[in-house]
Amino acid sequence: MDRSEVRDYVNQYCRLRDVQFAAYEQYARRHSLTAKELFVLDILWFAPEGCPQADICARLSATKQTVSAIIKKFMKKGYVSLTESETDRRHKIVRLTGAGVEYTERIIPPAAEAEIDAMEELSGEEIANLVRLTERFSRCMGQKFGEIREGPR
Repeated sequence: MDRSEVRDYVNQYCRLRDVQFAAYEQYARRHSLTAKELFVLDILWFAPEGCPQADICARLSATKQTVSAIIKKFMKKGYVSLTESETDRRHKIVRLTGAGVEYTERIIPPAAEAEIDAMEELSGEEIANLVRLTERFSRCMGQKFGEIREGPR
């Protein structure tokens, strides 16, 4: 396949990725959230024991400042608490509070069910291939972007 054909597939893939992200953005907006805020709530919902702030940053490929601002917003609303890790005081553990669980249960479980429902539209083999190929493409993207050298400005 020549590079122009590959470019066409890249464009098609990017449009599909954008459609997926737009679904999350629109759902988040319906709850007066950004997509990143929605994703933080999702991470915390599925980590009832709490999650290190650094893990949230890594999972979302977000800066500490971005995640800290989201956590601060949710703390002001009483939705999350932030405590020092028992094993390493430099690490902060983020947990949903009772009010946070009550707030989040109206948002995250329906979204998680929608994701599962959408995935169930595919066969088991299609799901396995989708995940395998997306993982491989994502790894290659990270590698290739990491190899880009900045030229003179």
